[in-house]
Amino acid sequence: MSQTSRPGLLHDPDFGRLFAATALGQLGDRIIFLALPLVAIEALDADEFRVGLLAAMTTAGSLLVGLPAGAWVDRVRKRSVMISTDLVRALVLSTIPVAWWADLLTIWWLYAVALVHGVLTVFFDVSYVSFLPHLVGRERLMEGNAKLSAIRSVTSISGPTVAGPMVGLVGAPATLLASAAGMAMSGLLALTIRTREQRPEPSEHPRLGREIREGLRFVLGHPALRAVMAGDAIFNLFLVMYQTMLLVFLERKLGLQPFGVGLVLSGMGCGALLGALLAKRVSARIGHGPVIWLASLVTCPLTALMPLARPGWSGYVAACGLAALSLGGVVRVVAQSSLQQALTPDRLLGRVSATARFVSWGGIPLGGLLGGVSGSAFGATATLWVGAVGMTLSALPTFLSPLRTLHSLPADRDPEFAR
Repeated sequence: MSQTSRPGLLHDPDFGRLFAATALGQLGDRIIFLALPLVAIEALDADEFRVGLLAAMTTAGSLLVGLPAGAWVDRVRKRSVMISTDLVRALVLSTIPVAWWADLLTIWWLYAVALVHGVLTVFFDVSYVSFLPHLVGRERLMEGNAKLSAIRSVTSISGPTVAGPMVGLVGAPATLLASAAGMAMSGLLALTIRTREQRPEPSEHPRLGREIREGLRFVLGHPALRAVMAGDAIFNLFLVMYQTMLLVFLERKLGLQPFGVGLVLSGMGCGALLGALLAKRVSARIGHGPVIWLASLVTCPLTALMPLARPGWSGYVAACGLAALSLGGVVRVVAQSSLQQALTPDRLLGRVSATARFVSWGGIPLGGLLGGVSGSAFGATATLWVGAVGMTLSALPTFLSPLRTLHSLPADRDPEFAR
C-alpha cells in the first residue's frame, strides 16, 4: 500500500511482474481462442454442432465449480492458486499436439482438454481478480484494471497475428505448444511476486454451503451488482453464440485463410486496446454508471455488419464493427470490475468474484451449445444476426438500475447508493 505515492503502478516492481505475467498468460489464451476451434475444424473436420459443443465445454467450468471456487479461494492465498493453475493449464494443453503427433487425437480428447482447462481457468480468474486489491490498494483499482486491460488488449492484437501464420505454417495442434509455453512462463513470473496477502483466518466451523450463500446474498442483494450480473449474463450468452459461428462464417462464407482470420481478430484487439487506454477518461467524463450501459448500447449494434458482409471490402468494414464491440466491451469491463472490487469487503473478494462469474458466465456454455444448434439448423449468418440483437439488449438491466445516474465509485457504506 505504501507504493501508492509513486507516479504510476508500473513503477511498482510487483505490479510490473503481474503485468508481465498477464501479458504472457493472455498471449497464450488468445492463441487458444484461434487454434483450438481450428484444430476441430481443420484437423478433425468437425461440423458446426461439434464446434459449438467444443465452445460450450471450454466454458462449462463456470457452471461446474463457479460458486464453490470462490469459497475455496477465500480460504487460501490467491497468488498460490494463480501459480499452480497456470502451470497445470500449460501441461494439459500440451497433450493436444502430443496426441495429434501420435495419431490419437479425437474430438472427445478436445472436449476433455477444453473442460479441464476451463475449470482451472475459473480458479485462476477468481484468484486474479481477488488478488489485485491486495496488491495495489482499493484507491488505485481503476488504474490497475485499466493497465491490465491494456496489456490484455495488446495480446489480443498480437496473439491472432502470431497464431494465424503459425497455424498456416505448422498446423493448429502444434500451435497450441506456444500457448502452453506462455501460460507456463506466466506462472513462473507470478512466482517472483513478493507481495503476500495475509493468510485468511480459518473459520472455526467452515461450511462450504454457508460461505457460498454469503457471497450470493451480497451480490444479489446489491442493486448495482445485481444489474451488472444480469447484463453480463445476457451479453455473454449472445456473444458466445456469435463467436461460435464467427470463425465458421469467416472461413466458409468469406473464404478467409488462417492469416486473414487472425487479422480480423487482431482488429478486435486494436479496439480493445483503445478501450483500455480510454476507459478511465471516458468513465470520468460520462460517469461511472452511465458508461457501463452506454458502452453496450452504442457498440453492440455494429456487430450486425458481419452477417451483411460478403467476400471483399465489406468484410473489412464488418471487422471494424467487431473492433468497436471490443472497445466498448473493455470500457464496460474496466468500469464494472472497479465497481465490484470497490464495493466488496476483503474477506468476500473471492466469493463475490466467483458469484459474479457464475451468474454472468453461467449462460456461456448454453450460448456455445445454442450457437452450434442454430448454426446447424439455420446457418452461421442467421446465428450472427441473433447474437447481434441479443448483445444490444444486454444494456437494459444496467440502464434500469441505479447505475443510470451513478457518476463516481461509491463506498460500500454509502446508504443512499445501497438503498
